[in-house]
Amino acid sequence: MSLLPYDDRDGLIWFDGAFVPWRDAKVHTICHGLHYGSAVFEGVRMYKGKIFKLEEHTERLFKSAEYLGMKILFTPDEINQACIDACAKNEVVDGYIRPIAWRGSEEMGISAQRTQTHVAIATWDWPSYFPKEIKEKGIALKTTHWKKPAPDTAPCFSKASGLYMVNTLAKHEAEAEGYQDVLMHDYRGYVAESSGANIFMVKGGVIYTPIADCFLNGITRATVFEMAEAAGLTLKEVRIMPDELLEADEIFITGTAVEVTPIGRIDKTLFNVGPITQQMMAAYTERTHAHEKEAAYA
Repeated sequence: MSLLPYDDRDGLIWFDGAFVPWRDAKVHTICHGLHYGSAVFEGVRMYKGKIFKLEEHTERLFKSAEYLGMKILFTPDEINQACIDACAKNEVVDGYIRPIAWRGSEEMGISAQRTQTHVAIATWDWPSYFPKEIKEKGIALKTTHWKKPAPDTAPCFSKASGLYMVNTLAKHEAEAEGYQDVLMHDYRGYVAESSGANIFMVKGGVIYTPIADCFLNGITRATVFEMAEAAGLTLKEVRIMPDELLEADEIFITGTAVEVTPIGRIDKTLFNVGPITQQMMAAYTERTHAHEKEAAYA
């Protein structure tokens, strides 16, 4: 990933229906989204000129906004096309796309009835979230004391910006101790997810994953369900206690940014990057690059 500051780059950002120079895509400091966290976003990936599951991501963006009582003033088709156009105008072929919708500066205070929902879409080159050498041996997770909230205390099924502060706090603590990410439990003490990715474990040839009843049911998570079914593997959604996770044969996490990433260590417990994890990694690469094979035979 580039080390350039994200506010000082060449290129264009789609902002409320028009493209503006990257450095001019600004939001006022008196903004409800900034002060009160009323914003929702997506992370989308483009592989070799093709955006993976764009429609699903846009659908979730609108659903997330609905959970927060925000009305996006564009259609899903317009957002889809804006994502495609943003990649084209910025000459992104392998990269990341970040649509975000937020309540603006039309009103300030807890109540936001008169604010307008604004939308911006940025995209940039992004080949891989973790360096190849780290990903091959598996990343390290540190268990955090921060927990995912109960569904009656936060809009946990929305990809809402405000929900990520706890994740940021947890990840900063883990990184300070040399870990790449965190293992988060939910409010009941069950295994939940990492700071921004869903978690799977393999035991006795069966894949298990926590029930997504208080955290985001990721689009990559759903893709793993599809891949496991296609491969004839058994996948079960269950409640997982922390000690059960530590007895797993293999563990991996999934997300648009991290894709399918193996876990090599949780706290002091080591894990192998096993055959099912490798199979899911290969299957995901095949799915995200399927259009290249189709073009070759066209």
